[in-house]
Amino acid sequence: PIRRYHIHCLALILCNRNVAKPNFVLMMVDDLGIGDVGCYGNDTIRTPNIDRLALDGVKLTQHIAAAPLCTPSRAAFLTGRYALRSGLGSTGRVQVILFLGSSGGLPANETTFAKLLQKQGYTTGLIGKWHLGVSCSSRNDHCHHPNNHGFDYFYGLPFTYFNDCKPGEGKDVLVDLQVMLWQMSMLVGVGLLTLVLARATGLLEVSVKVLVFLTALCLLGFTVWYVPFESVKTWNCIIMRNEQVVEQPMEPDALPGKLMKEAEQFVERNQNRPFLLFLSLAHVHTPHFISREFFGKSRHGLYGDNVEEMDSMIGRMVKTIERLNLADRTLMYFTSDHGGHLEDSSERGQRGGWNGIYRGGKAMGGWEGGIRVPGIFRWPGRLPEGRVVDEPTSLMDVYPTVVKLAGGQLPQDRVLDGHDLMPLLEGKTERSEHEFMFHYCGIYLNAVRWHPPGSDSVFKVHFFTPNFLPPGAGGCYHTKICLCHGEFVTHHDPPLMFDLSRDPSESIPLTAVTEPRHAEVLRRVREAVEEHQHTLSPVEKQLSWANILWKPWLQPCCGTFPFCSCTETNITAHTQ
Repeated sequence: PIRRYHIHCLALILCNRNVAKPNFVLMMVDDLGIGDVGCYGNDTIRTPNIDRLALDGVKLTQHIAAAPLCTPSRAAFLTGRYALRSGLGSTGRVQVILFLGSSGGLPANETTFAKLLQKQGYTTGLIGKWHLGVSCSSRNDHCHHPNNHGFDYFYGLPFTYFNDCKPGEGKDVLVDLQVMLWQMSMLVGVGLLTLVLARATGLLEVSVKVLVFLTALCLLGFTVWYVPFESVKTWNCIIMRNEQVVEQPMEPDALPGKLMKEAEQFVERNQNRPFLLFLSLAHVHTPHFISREFFGKSRHGLYGDNVEEMDSMIGRMVKTIERLNLADRTLMYFTSDHGGHLEDSSERGQRGGWNGIYRGGKAMGGWEGGIRVPGIFRWPGRLPEGRVVDEPTSLMDVYPTVVKLAGGQLPQDRVLDGHDLMPLLEGKTERSEHEFMFHYCGIYLNAVRWHPPGSDSVFKVHFFTPNFLPPGAGGCYHTKICLCHGEFVTHHDPPLMFDLSRDPSESIPLTAVTEPRHAEVLRRVREAVEEHQHTLSPVEKQLSWANILWKPWLQPCCGTFPFCSCTETNITAHTQ
């Protein structure tokens, strides 16, 4: 009897520990502009569910992504560290992971918040987009895979959702390189055909060896172009459940429904134990989804339709939490990985998002439009309703916030760049712990934000800026996406300076004449940069050409490579 009593007491203690642990639902959308959301000032796109989250919780107005592009921003979010610390900063034109069959990705020695929550007894799941690599040296090592980074359950896109996934939407991956390889293979082919005809008609003596060599060269050029690029839909546009490919290529317009069903089922399966769900939606990245319920319903074409559909998906997730009576013990969070893509347009009009009053957008380094994103936290009974925080905060802050709430210990063997947000969210402090923020464009330090102690000012200093073309435009329309190096940027000496508290649009640079603290700001920023750079260590560059190019032996495949094809039917199976 005494033993049974002790066992019963132990079970009650463990049960109470689990009850005390909050659940986490972290919802991230793709390429959403801060100006696309009602509670951030949009009055023409309907986002009632996101607006309700803000009314019921805390809205952050200066919430900053650590990078203006998917791969580095998501790496920083998951690790609480600037992306270049894990080797996911770009040195040139390749700024994100381009192929699933490449060896670059989030290194196995990085510690995500999901890994730390597993140690605290959490069941962890990622539904949706990953875009941080899959394997390193063999098809099945899955060194970069979500399952190897702390997520018990994964369902979704190990890559991303992009134009090649949908017929008729164009190409995204190294388009100019594709054209060059095609032209070279055609040129060699024409030359080969000319020599064959000349030899056949007796106009020219050509050795068989030369013809064999040119034939091999032509086939090689065609293969290098055709296999990785013309089949990129098969290679990249896939759905995985854990480490198994379940759909290749995927059916795009069915994806939103599948992701929401999986997210709801994950919560239902784990409602009686602490869980972390990272719901990483493919909306509102192009190409746009077309659904019967939302097609043609907005005032902003397909993009507006997609934003409103995304809002309904957020509402559906909130309703699931409320239906299961989990709201009071679940911290919900909504954000975007970076700002809207201004240069994404077609003959049908603008396809990318709107970044409100903020200058710049996706891939534009430190310009505010590419890194200032929505940030909303809701936790009934714990966080105040309707609170607005204007202080600088970061997506990297989610890491320490979640880990501490779960009862975990932050890593002591590495530098973390995020800070616990709970004192700020709860109103126990009015001041952000971020005195400085560093804004990177690839591996290059593009800008620094300084929030001086005892001041409302938020100064931002730009060391270089992307070259917008055509002249007077607000984006890099010549390259469709801004680059961070060489002739694509202009360096400033002295650096451009703005006070975001007075000029959030970064429209009027400050000078020593117009800003009394001009010299002080430059001095403090330089000191902070020097101190920050001392915390950086050399790491393998995950986005080098060697790591980023397609390798057939790493390509995820259902079936026998290269005949990869399957549809998601009669596939069951999940326990987490």
